[in-house]
Amino acid sequence: MVQISSPAPDSAADGDAASQRNEVRDSLFLAANLRVVGGRDYAQVRVRNLSAGGLMAEVPAPIPQNTTVELDLRGIGTVLGKVAWNAAGRVGIAFDEQIDPLAARKPVGVGAKQTMYVKSVFGGR
Repeated sequence: MVQISSPAPDSAADGDAASQRNEVRDSLFLAANLRVVGGRDYAQVRVRNLSAGGLMAEVPAPIPQNTTVELDLRGIGTVLGKVAWNAAGRVGIAFDEQIDPLAARKPVGVGAKQTMYVKSVFGGR
């Protein structure tokens, strides 16, 4: 797991609170669904880093700054936030409430009933 502590691209010049953050976040590659609040359709996005307070994701189309969005994150569920910045096909989203970013890394579907291997019924090697 790579942990990064750096400001958002090109937002340091703005002097806003988002550019002043120094929160530890995990670098990862995670598919998620994003919807602009009030909209009907979800778009699949690629989350590139995730922290308790927000994320950076690659998006298929630009989303204006301060737009309220809803994300469906694996292992976490639905999260609300606002677009803090956007640049070159990526957005930074500040969550309305803190999350546990490690929950997104937990394996999904692993339980006592999951088969770990399959044995041949034909007696082959």
